[in-house]
Amino acid sequence: MVAVLVTLAPKAARPDWLRAPAPVGDNYRELKALITGLKLHTVCESAACPNVGECWNRRTATFMILGNVCTRRCGFCAVQKGGPLPVDYDEPRRVAEASAAMGLKYAVVTSVNRDDRKDGGAELFRMTIDAIRERIPGCKVEVLVPDFQGSHAAMETVMKDAPDVLNHNTETVPRLYRQVRMGARYERSLEMLSHAKSLSPRTPVKSGLMLGLGETIEEVLAVMQDLRQNRVDILTLGQYLRPSPKHLPIMRYVTPAEFASLKEEGQRMGFAHVESGPLVRSSYHADDSAESVHHASGSC
Repeated sequence: MVAVLVTLAPKAARPDWLRAPAPVGDNYRELKALITGLKLHTVCESAACPNVGECWNRRTATFMILGNVCTRRCGFCAVQKGGPLPVDYDEPRRVAEASAAMGLKYAVVTSVNRDDRKDGGAELFRMTIDAIRERIPGCKVEVLVPDFQGSHAAMETVMKDAPDVLNHNTETVPRLYRQVRMGARYERSLEMLSHAKSLSPRTPVKSGLMLGLGETIEEVLAVMQDLRQNRVDILTLGQYLRPSPKHLPIMRYVTPAEFASLKEEGQRMGFAHVESGPLVRSSYHADDSAESVHHASGSC
């Protein structure tokens, strides 16, 4: 056994700009009861998102399909890890039912990693897209997919139904992948994003990074250039927040001014939309970013 020495960053108080509204209010309580009653999961709760109060009170949520147990052990993620749950083929119907009850015009669907399945869960993504569109004609659907272990066939299954936005997060810079995204490969993520765009050139493709894990600004800019070269349209940049003492430490808090500067750089690089700020997450204001790409391109 090889001993690994981890040097922790000095503990600092959370800055004022990272204080999100508490999850309270009638809409929050109503959505929580709905999600619980339909036996569904959201990444908002499972991943301890700081924006759950704001988003649920706006009646938006990101559904997490294929259970709430992930087959990977990424060092940043609060989602439970372990043996995968059986696939629930009624889940797409219940997601559609919840979306209708919420009055959604824009639904976001993600999943845990399912490396136990040959298609990585792509079939359930396709079924969920179909179920939402059948239940709510005109509702747009964004999917945040895993890397499917590089399976082109899996990505083709998802893109066959042409989601309104295809999102896959690179999460961090290549140098930190072994610590942050165990089981993933930077080049593979880029290739899957490029493949998705080649399958449906008119579909906006999206990716995002967490900052504050020890990366340099130069490394972030290099990843942004790589994403543009692989035809990514929408970029999200946010601050990593440590879910528990068992997770990777926060190496530093990136300032709002730095996030604003990165947004400007992203716009100069040609991203159609950049959402950049301390509390930004990959699905934060997803409907607004998709709408801005729609207006910028003039496409449907």
